[in-house]
Amino acid sequence: MASTRWGRAAALALRRAAASLASVLAALMLACFLLVHLVPGDPALRVAGLDATPEDVANVRHTLGLDLPLSQQFVNYVTGIARLDFGKSFVTREPVVQVIADRLPKTLELATAAMLLVMGASLPLGMVAAALTHDDRNRFFDVAFTAATSAMSALPNFLSATFLAFFFAVWLRWLPAAGAIEWSSVILPAVAVGLRPLAELARIVRVEMLNALAQDYVRTARGKRVPQWLIYLRHVLPNVLTGALTIGGLLFAGLIAGTVVVENVFAWPGLGTALVQGILARDYPVVQGITLLLGFAVVTVNTSVDAALTFLDPRAVKR
Repeated sequence: MASTRWGRAAALALRRAAASLASVLAALMLACFLLVHLVPGDPALRVAGLDATPEDVANVRHTLGLDLPLSQQFVNYVTGIARLDFGKSFVTREPVVQVIADRLPKTLELATAAMLLVMGASLPLGMVAAALTHDDRNRFFDVAFTAATSAMSALPNFLSATFLAFFFAVWLRWLPAAGAIEWSSVILPAVAVGLRPLAELARIVRVEMLNALAQDYVRTARGKRVPQWLIYLRHVLPNVLTGALTIGGLLFAGLIAGTVVVENVFAWPGLGTALVQGILARDYPVVQGITLLLGFAVVTVNTSVDAALTFLDPRAVKR
């Protein structure tokens, strides 16, 4: 019986993953292609230089393939992606795959550190807040927690990054202000990226836990004198994890966007700085390749969360 249930859950997870990846990635490829062509400016003029003659600009446009009809450029773009060929940078003529390979490890390092911070701090913080404030106890702590998390959630990434850099790097001189030379260089960017999702997820965990503590099965367990730690571990935590995973997957998209902004504040040599440089230089292949990769990461994480919920929540298998 159990093997049948797990088999159905695996089949459902695979179907959802295939449908999500196929539809979202197709829309993402189209959006990436169209958006970069809407950016004002002529990439050929920037590559050729301000002193270039019209003939030089025309030659550059032909070399870059920008003189082809937009439909033909899109076909070339899609066929290249099918071969895992994202083209070459207009500026450096370096393959985009190589640009991504050089920058991706640093972005993964920053995103992993931020996610560990978010998941490692938001769950215990939200659970402790709920344990201290349920049944209308500790009103002062309730107000303080709500105010602090609201302020953290409303603070834009670039402001929190600037404040952290000024306070801990410039004023106290505890941590590096920019670059990625030392292992401690990742601390400030990771905190700046993870601050907003940490606060948002902590508030959600607190609400989910308060709802779970108000359920009849928790009151029944307390009536049977079940140890408090066992009530939280066996009855409350599974219900909290379901909601936390769902919202955590949604917050990951914001975390990726925050990574792009924060990398530029701290001069972190990741995909975010390369993306901004590509936008400023009208470097279409670099912008398209990095945007598509970041979008693929968001879709993959959300699909993985959906699959995890399929296994954690037996009701999903019946739907």
